[in-house]
Amino acid sequence: MKFDNETSIIQQKIANGYAGVSRRLAIVNALNLETNETVIDIGCGGGHLVQEISLSIGEQGKVIGIDPSQDQLDVASDKCKDQSNVELICTTADEINIEDASCDKITATQTLEYIEDIDTSLKEIKRISKTNSKFVNVSILWDYFRFYGPEKEINDLIHEAFRAHCFHQMLPLDLNGKLKKLGYKNISSQNLSYLITNRDNNSPAIFYETMLSKFALSQGVSEDKVDDWKKQLNKSEKVGNFGFTSFPVLTAAYLG
Repeated sequence: MKFDNETSIIQQKIANGYAGVSRRLAIVNALNLETNETVIDIGCGGGHLVQEISLSIGEQGKVIGIDPSQDQLDVASDKCKDQSNVELICTTADEINIEDASCDKITATQTLEYIEDIDTSLKEIKRISKTNSKFVNVSILWDYFRFYGPEKEINDLIHEAFRAHCFHQMLPLDLNGKLKKLGYKNISSQNLSYLITNRDNNSPAIFYETMLSKFALSQGVSEDKVDDWKKQLNKSEKVGNFGFTSFPVLTAAYLG
Protein backbone atom coordinates (compact mmCIF):
# COMPACT_ATOMS: atom_id res chain seq x y z
CA MET A 1 0.00 0.00 0.00
CA LYS A 2 1.22 3.48 -0.86
CA PHE A 3 1.05 5.61 2.28
CA ASP A 4 0.23 8.93 0.65
CA ASN A 5 -0.91 11.97 2.60
CA GLU A 6 -4.59 10.95 2.64
CA THR A 7 -3.77 7.44 3.85
CA SER A 8 -1.45 8.89 6.48
CA ILE A 9 -4.27 11.08 7.79
CA ILE A 10 -6.55 8.02 8.02
CA GLN A 11 -3.85 6.14 9.93
CA GLN A 12 -3.50 9.04 12.36
CA LYS A 13 -7.25 9.04 12.96
CA ILE A 14 -7.16 5.31 13.68
CA ALA A 15 -4.28 5.85 16.10
CA ASN A 16 -6.26 8.56 17.90
CA GLY A 17 -9.36 6.36 18.23
CA TYR A 18 -10.16 3.94 21.01
CA ALA A 19 -8.78 0.93 19.10
CA GLY A 20 -5.44 2.69 18.65
CA VAL A 21 -5.32 3.79 22.29
CA SER A 22 -6.04 0.29 23.62
CA ARG A 23 -3.44 -1.20 21.27
CA ARG A 24 -0.75 1.22 22.45
CA LEU A 25 -1.59 0.40 26.07
CA ALA A 26 -1.02 -3.29 25.33
CA ILE A 27 2.30 -2.51 23.63
CA VAL A 28 3.56 -0.32 26.47
CA ASN A 29 2.58 -2.98 29.00
CA ALA A 30 4.36 -5.68 26.98
CA LEU A 31 7.53 -3.58 26.59
CA ASN A 32 7.79 -3.27 30.38
CA LEU A 33 9.69 0.00 29.99
CA GLU A 34 12.29 1.20 32.49
CA THR A 35 13.92 4.58 32.91
CA ASN A 36 17.13 5.30 30.99
CA GLU A 37 16.44 2.69 28.32
CA THR A 38 16.94 3.18 24.58
CA VAL A 39 13.83 2.17 22.65
CA ILE A 40 13.11 2.18 18.92
CA ASP A 41 9.69 2.31 17.28
CA ILE A 42 9.91 0.95 13.75
CA GLY A 43 7.30 2.48 11.47
CA CYS A 44 6.41 5.11 14.05
CA GLY A 45 3.94 6.99 11.84
CA GLY A 46 2.57 10.11 13.50
CA GLY A 47 4.45 9.48 16.76
CA HIS A 48 1.65 8.47 19.14
CA LEU A 49 3.58 5.54 20.60
CA VAL A 50 6.89 7.43 20.48
CA GLN A 51 5.40 10.10 22.71
CA GLU A 52 4.09 7.57 25.24
CA ILE A 53 7.40 5.70 25.33
CA SER A 54 9.26 8.99 25.77
CA LEU A 55 7.24 9.83 28.87
CA SER A 56 7.84 6.34 30.30
CA ILE A 57 11.63 6.15 30.04
CA GLY A 58 12.55 9.54 31.51
CA GLU A 59 14.79 12.29 30.23
CA GLN A 60 17.92 10.14 30.48
CA GLY A 61 16.37 7.52 28.23
CA LYS A 62 16.05 7.77 24.46
CA VAL A 63 13.33 6.80 22.01
CA ILE A 64 14.04 6.61 18.30
CA GLY A 65 11.19 6.67 15.81
CA ILE A 66 11.84 5.60 12.24
CA ASP A 67 9.49 5.82 9.28
CA PRO A 68 9.95 6.04 5.49
CA SER A 69 7.38 8.86 5.26
CA GLN A 70 8.68 12.35 5.99
CA ASP A 71 5.08 13.60 6.16
CA GLN A 72 4.41 11.20 9.02
CA LEU A 73 7.65 12.18 10.75
CA ASP A 74 6.72 15.85 10.51
CA VAL A 75 3.52 15.05 12.40
CA ALA A 76 5.51 13.01 14.93
CA SER A 77 7.98 15.86 15.38
CA ASP A 78 5.20 18.27 16.21
CA LYS A 79 3.56 15.80 18.59
CA CYS A 80 6.83 15.19 20.43
CA LYS A 81 8.15 18.76 20.34
CA ASP A 82 8.18 18.98 24.14
CA GLN A 83 10.11 15.72 24.61
CA SER A 84 13.89 16.17 24.58
CA ASN A 85 14.64 12.43 24.47
CA VAL A 86 13.13 11.77 21.02
CA GLU A 87 15.03 11.23 17.78
CA LEU A 88 13.21 10.76 14.47
CA ILE A 89 14.86 9.22 11.41
CA CYS A 90 13.46 8.94 7.88
CA THR A 91 14.51 5.47 6.79
CA THR A 92 13.29 1.95 6.12
CA ALA A 93 13.41 -1.03 8.46
CA ASP A 94 16.03 -2.87 6.42
CA GLU A 95 18.64 -0.11 6.74
CA ILE A 96 18.56 1.53 10.17
CA ASN A 97 21.46 3.90 10.63
CA ILE A 98 22.17 3.30 14.31
CA GLU A 99 24.90 1.36 16.09
CA ASP A 100 24.95 -2.39 16.66
CA ALA A 101 23.50 -3.65 19.95
CA SER A 102 22.25 -0.20 20.96
CA CYS A 103 18.55 -0.78 21.78
CA ASP A 104 17.02 -2.20 24.95
CA LYS A 105 13.51 -2.49 23.52
CA ILE A 106 12.27 -2.64 19.93
CA THR A 107 8.69 -2.35 18.77
CA ALA A 108 6.83 -2.30 15.46
CA THR A 109 3.12 -1.80 14.87
CA GLN A 110 1.54 -2.87 11.58
CA THR A 111 4.84 -2.34 9.82
CA LEU A 112 6.46 -5.67 9.08
CA GLU A 113 3.57 -7.06 7.02
CA TYR A 114 4.18 -4.26 4.50
CA ILE A 115 7.84 -5.21 3.96
CA GLU A 116 8.32 -7.71 1.14
CA ASP A 117 11.78 -8.87 2.29
CA ILE A 118 10.83 -9.22 5.92
CA ASP A 119 13.76 -11.50 6.78
CA THR A 120 16.29 -8.76 5.98
CA SER A 121 14.41 -6.34 8.23
CA LEU A 122 14.27 -8.85 11.08
CA LYS A 123 18.03 -9.36 10.80
CA GLU A 124 18.49 -5.58 10.95
CA ILE A 125 16.28 -5.46 14.04
CA LYS A 126 18.46 -8.15 15.63
CA ARG A 127 21.62 -6.21 14.71
CA ILE A 128 20.56 -3.11 16.64
CA SER A 129 19.29 -5.10 19.64
CA LYS A 130 21.20 -5.65 22.85
CA THR A 131 21.50 -9.13 24.31
CA ASN A 132 18.38 -9.83 26.42
CA SER A 133 16.53 -6.99 24.68
CA LYS A 134 12.78 -7.32 24.13
CA PHE A 135 10.99 -7.16 20.80
CA VAL A 136 7.25 -6.42 20.61
CA ASN A 137 5.38 -6.53 17.32
CA VAL A 138 1.73 -6.01 16.43
CA SER A 139 0.48 -7.31 13.10
CA ILE A 140 -3.02 -8.13 11.88
CA LEU A 141 -4.33 -11.49 10.74
CA TRP A 142 -5.78 -9.94 7.61
CA ASP A 143 -7.92 -12.97 6.71
CA TYR A 144 -10.07 -12.04 9.72
CA PHE A 145 -10.19 -8.31 8.95
CA ARG A 146 -13.66 -7.93 7.51
CA PHE A 147 -16.86 -5.95 7.21
CA TYR A 148 -20.23 -7.70 7.50
CA GLY A 149 -23.61 -6.55 6.25
CA PRO A 150 -23.34 -5.96 2.49
CA GLU A 151 -24.31 -8.63 -0.03
CA LYS A 152 -21.68 -11.36 -0.25
CA GLU A 153 -20.66 -10.81 -3.87
CA ILE A 154 -19.84 -7.13 -3.56
CA ASN A 155 -18.39 -7.54 -0.08
CA ASP A 156 -16.05 -10.28 -1.31
CA LEU A 157 -15.05 -8.08 -4.27
CA ILE A 158 -13.95 -5.20 -2.01
CA HIS A 159 -12.10 -7.43 0.43
CA GLU A 160 -10.37 -9.42 -2.30
CA ALA A 161 -9.11 -6.17 -3.84
CA PHE A 162 -7.76 -5.13 -0.44
CA ARG A 163 -5.63 -8.27 -0.15
CA ALA A 164 -3.06 -6.61 -2.40
CA HIS A 165 -2.44 -3.87 0.18
CA CYS A 166 0.31 -5.80 2.02
CA PHE A 167 2.79 -8.62 1.40
CA HIS A 168 2.14 -10.81 4.45
CA GLN A 169 -1.55 -11.44 5.11
CA MET A 170 -1.08 -13.72 8.13
CA LEU A 171 2.29 -12.65 9.51
CA PRO A 172 1.58 -13.53 13.19
CA LEU A 173 1.42 -17.21 12.16
CA ASP A 174 4.90 -17.05 10.56
CA LEU A 175 6.65 -14.60 12.85
CA ASN A 176 7.29 -16.95 15.77
CA GLY A 177 9.30 -19.33 13.59
CA LYS A 178 11.27 -16.51 12.01
CA LEU A 179 12.17 -15.10 15.42
CA LYS A 180 13.15 -18.52 16.76
CA LYS A 181 15.59 -19.02 13.87
CA LEU A 182 17.21 -15.69 14.75
CA GLY A 183 17.79 -16.76 18.35
CA TYR A 184 14.83 -15.17 20.13
CA LYS A 185 13.48 -16.87 23.25
CA ASN A 186 10.28 -16.85 25.32
CA ILE A 187 8.16 -16.02 22.29
CA SER A 188 4.52 -15.36 23.12
CA SER A 189 1.37 -14.16 21.36
CA GLN A 190 -1.48 -12.03 22.70
CA ASN A 191 -4.87 -11.68 21.03
CA LEU A 192 -5.95 -8.04 20.57
CA SER A 193 -8.98 -8.77 18.38
CA TYR A 194 -12.18 -6.76 18.49
CA LEU A 195 -15.71 -6.69 17.06
CA ILE A 196 -17.62 -3.49 16.26
CA THR A 197 -21.35 -3.54 15.61
CA ASN A 198 -22.01 0.20 15.56
CA ARG A 199 -20.30 2.97 13.66
CA ASP A 200 -19.51 6.39 15.08
CA ASN A 201 -17.07 9.19 14.31
CA ASN A 202 -14.42 7.64 16.55
CA SER A 203 -14.84 4.11 15.23
CA PRO A 204 -11.98 2.42 13.35
CA ALA A 205 -14.68 0.92 11.12
CA ILE A 206 -15.38 4.37 9.66
CA PHE A 207 -11.72 4.98 8.90
CA TYR A 208 -11.11 1.50 7.49
CA GLU A 209 -14.22 1.84 5.30
CA THR A 210 -12.58 4.90 3.73
CA MET A 211 -9.28 3.07 3.34
CA LEU A 212 -10.82 -0.02 1.70
CA SER A 213 -12.88 2.15 -0.64
CA LYS A 214 -9.84 4.14 -1.70
CA PHE A 215 -7.76 1.02 -2.24
CA ALA A 216 -10.49 -0.82 -4.18
CA LEU A 217 -10.69 2.10 -6.60
CA SER A 218 -6.91 1.96 -7.07
CA GLN A 219 -7.24 -1.75 -7.91
CA GLY A 220 -9.75 -1.12 -10.69
CA VAL A 221 -13.04 -1.68 -8.87
CA SER A 222 -15.60 0.70 -10.36
CA GLU A 223 -16.76 3.75 -8.46
CA ASP A 224 -20.37 2.53 -8.78
CA LYS A 225 -19.54 -0.74 -7.03
CA VAL A 226 -17.58 1.01 -4.28
CA ASP A 227 -20.43 3.45 -3.70
CA ASP A 228 -22.92 0.56 -3.62
CA TRP A 229 -20.80 -1.24 -1.03
CA LYS A 230 -20.69 1.85 1.17
CA LYS A 231 -24.46 2.33 0.87
CA GLN A 232 -25.00 -1.28 1.89
CA LEU A 233 -22.77 -0.81 4.93
CA ASN A 234 -24.85 2.17 5.96
CA LYS A 235 -28.10 0.28 5.42
CA SER A 236 -26.85 -2.77 7.36
CA GLU A 237 -26.06 -0.57 10.35
CA LYS A 238 -29.55 0.90 10.30
CA VAL A 239 -31.24 -2.51 10.22
CA GLY A 240 -28.89 -3.96 12.83
CA ASN A 241 -26.77 -6.56 11.01
CA PHE A 242 -23.58 -4.53 10.57
CA GLY A 243 -20.28 -5.85 11.86
CA PHE A 244 -16.56 -5.19 11.56
CA THR A 245 -13.87 -7.50 12.90
CA SER A 246 -10.13 -7.09 13.19
CA PHE A 247 -7.62 -9.55 14.66
CA PRO A 248 -4.37 -7.85 15.68
CA VAL A 249 -1.84 -10.09 17.42
CA LEU A 250 0.89 -8.87 19.75
CA THR A 251 4.03 -10.98 19.51
CA ALA A 252 6.69 -10.56 22.22
CA ALA A 253 10.14 -12.14 22.38
CA TYR A 254 13.56 -11.78 24.05
CA LEU A 255 16.84 -11.92 22.16
CA GLY A 256 18.85 -14.66 23.85
